Amino acid sequence: MFKLILSGCALTLAAMLLLSNGIAPAEAQRAAQTQRAKIVMPLGLVEPVWPSDNPYTTAKMELGRALFFDKRLSADETVACASCHDPKFAFTDGQPFSTGVRNQKGGRSAPTVINRVYSVEQFWDGRAVTLEEQAKGPIQNPIEMATTHDAVVTKLRGVKGYAPLFRAAFGSEDVDIDRVAKAIATFERRVVSGNSAYDRYKAGNKTALSESARRGFMVFFDKAKCDQCHFGINFTDGSFNNLGVGMDKPEPDLGRELYTKRASERGAFKTPTLREIARTAPYMHDGSLTTLEDVVEYYNKGGNPNPNLDQRMKKLDLTEQDKKDLVEFLKSLNGEGWQHAQAPKSLPQ
Repeated sequence: MFKLILSGCALTLAAMLLLSNGIAPAEAQRAAQTQRAKIVMPLGLVEPVWPSDNPYTTAKMELGRALFFDKRLSADETVACASCHDPKFAFTDGQPFSTGVRNQKGGRSAPTVINRVYSVEQFWDGRAVTLEEQAKGPIQNPIEMATTHDAVVTKLRGVKGYAPLFRAAFGSEDVDIDRVAKAIATFERRVVSGNSAYDRYKAGNKTALSESARRGFMVFFDKAKCDQCHFGINFTDGSFNNLGVGMDKPEPDLGRELYTKRASERGAFKTPTLREIARTAPYMHDGSLTTLEDVVEYYNKGGNPNPNLDQRMKKLDLTEQDKKDLVEFLKSLNGEGWQHAQAPKSLPQ
């Protein structure tokens, strides 16, 4: 995980200044803590920009941790956020399609929570603009948690153990769906991955990558030009593209078009991060590709032809050695930071 460093004297001074402006004591101290907090990220990442209406505090993150792992947020108390975003599977569920209440199957693979702090639109189709908005979605989804925001708020108000956590995070024991979403989003923004072999290699450790991974590095950036979409610290440009995945089915998933109603975005899905990609199988929005080797082969053939296929999807003519080396490079993007984002020892009662 990343570290939090605070200056005690500066914190107190900041709180006093906020108090002088009429801000309540608890809110002043918390806001001052946010102002003085410096987050040290794993190698290869940058300090995130926290939303102005949902700044970071440790108390809010810990509340979010409890809520993220609490199955009581679902209608029959069998599904939590962590059911589809399980630390054991690098915050996915390792399945082509996720399972909701009453063992219902969804229609898309659960994307990883890792490094969502660097994302803008959420979900495969980008229908949620923020992590806070995304956190609200599964609660009301009839296949996922199948309840209502009001029902969740009522249930949480009845759990006495949550009252002090909400008070510590927000200054009062009031529970509403916005506070629930803000806390969950704060926890999710702490689930990060960096300090991979690739990061160490880029930082000057030329032995961090194996010989095969170094060749794969060249395939990735030069021959295959994967960095046309997968670039930057998070190895994604956050765009939505039609790669042809599933477009050869009788009734294909229309992807982003279902949200935007734009025919030009038919079959387009969000470009995922490649961080921890070797730990987040299966791949693509429909989980149709089981291994990294399958993914590389899919790109090598240029995807499935269809009228909306992204123009960058072309046959790559990779050799068998190229493919093996590219997979080794992708494995080098496994890092650390998220492994510490585990469930609390116990949930509020």
